[in-house]
Amino acid sequence: MKRIVERCAGLDVHKASITACVRTPGEGGEPHQEVRKFSATTRGLLQLRDWLASFAVTLVGMEATGVYWKPVYYMLEDDFELWLLNARHLKNVPGRKTDVKDAEWICQLVEHGLVRPSFVPPKEIRELRNLTRYRKAQIEERTREVQRLEKVLQDAGIKLSSVATRALGVSGRAFAQMRSLEAPPIPRYWRSWLGAAFARRSLL
Repeated sequence: MKRIVERCAGLDVHKASITACVRTPGEGGEPHQEVRKFSATTRGLLQLRDWLASFAVTLVGMEATGVYWKPVYYMLEDDFELWLLNARHLKNVPGRKTDVKDAEWICQLVEHGLVRPSFVPPKEIRELRNLTRYRKAQIEERTREVQRLEKVLQDAGIKLSSVATRALGVSGRAFAQMRSLEAPPIPRYWRSWLGAAFARRSLL
């Protein structure tokens, strides 16, 4: 089968380790293959980057496994062309699976152009998306706290005005709490019980 990429690498990414396979042109036209395992720490990722650069790798393929691919991708994206591959497209050969075999298989698929990369947004878009998602999560959390506060006040018989209910700012919420901290009316049976208690006390 014709080789599309002469210098490529395949990464089998896990939570604590990364197995890398590199294939480069060898003697007699046969590809030369090297396999090495790295830790998933920052130091390990830097060693992986330097190791791939020492072979002049031009294309790196990796499987999209959970969120473990993200730090590897972010570390290598400025120095190499990266292909994030869908796990469904990496139909391995039957037999016992190992990290080395998976890395070799990914590298061979990339080498012969048998897979297509998934879309990964540019760095600027990813940062903006993370910021907007964080802002949305904070707004939802604040809304839940406001609803929880209103429920507690409603259970205590304290009513909020419509203006104060719509106020979501800090000053508006503080104003709503001050306006609502009025003593609720005493039920009729409580008034009769308190009157009898005070009457008994005055007779002592």
